[in-house]
Amino acid sequence: ARLTRDYGKKSKLEFAVYPAPQISPLIVEPYNAVLTTHGTLEYADCTFVVDNEAIYDICARNLDVPRPTYTNLNRLIAQVVSTVTASLRFEGSLNVDLIEFQTNLVPYPRIHFPLITFAPIVPVSKAMHDDLSTATITNMCFEPANQMVKCDPRDGKYMSCCLLYRGDVNPNDINSTISSIKSKRSIQFVDWSPTGFKVGINYQPPTAVPGGDLAKVMRAVVMLSNSTAINQAWKRINRKFDLMFKKRAFVHHYVGEGMEEGEFSEARQDLGALELDYKEVEGTDDDR
Repeated sequence: ARLTRDYGKKSKLEFAVYPAPQISPLIVEPYNAVLTTHGTLEYADCTFVVDNEAIYDICARNLDVPRPTYTNLNRLIAQVVSTVTASLRFEGSLNVDLIEFQTNLVPYPRIHFPLITFAPIVPVSKAMHDDLSTATITNMCFEPANQMVKCDPRDGKYMSCCLLYRGDVNPNDINSTISSIKSKRSIQFVDWSPTGFKVGINYQPPTAVPGGDLAKVMRAVVMLSNSTAINQAWKRINRKFDLMFKKRAFVHHYVGEGMEEGEFSEARQDLGALELDYKEVEGTDDDR
């Protein structure tokens, strides 16, 4: 609220990290997730969602780290943040201004939670002599295994898509790859949105953390996509919240810190409304 008041005309972008039972033993995480989402909903213009459960699985499956720690998770998230903000620091033929994320990805003020996908996710042990092609890493972005939120984009529809490349990439390769993806019609866009892809190209190659889990690669891409599939995540959070709140479990801890019980109900109603908002923008064949 303070940022909104002091910097009203500035775009406010947020990276929101949601909890995972595997790594956080804190039983009240569903409360915190719902309360925080409600508390920031009207103040953030664009919120990039990261889900620790998805990152945990990526580390275990793709990076040969069977029991990831917060350090492993944070290093992977840092690669994404670095790529998303690379155009602020480095030269590129198609640099993307941060304000453009809001313009290109957010069709309605509340529908501002793009999914993040990152590729390639290659462990140090499998560092390749032959780097993966632009087409390969782009296609990886449409695989749920590379996605940083636990939901299946094939069960939803895309509203907008932004591909941010860095390193050794050729614009012609990108164009032909996108044309190929469109022609396959394997990804669905909502009826009211053109199947447009916003592209950013930055020539600075990805940087690997010395002693980290990720291999150094020549090129990488982050895809930011506003998809109705994220509704799966909202439903999951809301369900976990409801299981606890119907017993009023641990609510007294929050009340003891000065909150009111009504704030829980208000936050949950807001997230219920968000679920409906996403359902509405997806539409169905019957709506036509």
